[in-house]
Amino acid sequence: MGSEREREGAAGSSATQEFVTRVGGRIRALRKRRGWSVQQLAEAGRVSRRMLTDIELGQANPSLATVDRVARALDADFAALALPERAAADEQVEGVVVWQAPDGSQALLLGATQAPRAELWRWTLAPGGHYEAEPDRPGAQEVHHVLSGRLTLALEAGPQVLAPGQSAVIATDQEYAYRNDGAEPAVFVRVVTGA
Repeated sequence: MGSEREREGAAGSSATQEFVTRVGGRIRALRKRRGWSVQQLAEAGRVSRRMLTDIELGQANPSLATVDRVARALDADFAALALPERAAADEQVEGVVVWQAPDGSQALLLGATQAPRAELWRWTLAPGGHYEAEPDRPGAQEVHHVLSGRLTLALEAGPQVLAPGQSAVIATDQEYAYRNDGAEPAVFVRVVTGA
């Protein structure tokens, strides 16, 4: 599996079409509400004009980092663009598949808070699965808790391996990746703060 940057491409290749369509529509609506052109948002979000147009039309599958950069440029956050609107406050929601790979690996955004901002995710990495992330803004952190399998956090200081029941807090303002070097799926919970 390639890096996050390499996975940007045709819609449906790494995320559900529903997610891609929802994010594109919300980006377009927020951009228009601000009175910005596509070029203005592309520059503010550090993405090409063509990529942004394709995202808005639901014809491109942006990386998680790209969606996050565009959200920040719009004074929004990733969860505000990705999560479906709730019909009722007590509605039970399974989450939103935001990323998936052909090997069955996937990232499910379960929910988010507004203030302080935090996101709750459940990830599954198939044996041999790998996900490369881009650095977040300074001070961003993630908490990981492994439910089953083994998760390797590839960090600048070196790899950190977590077994079932183990947790770790990492700074994400660095190059980092998730890997499953084991023979069974690695399932873990991820909480993102400050991103």
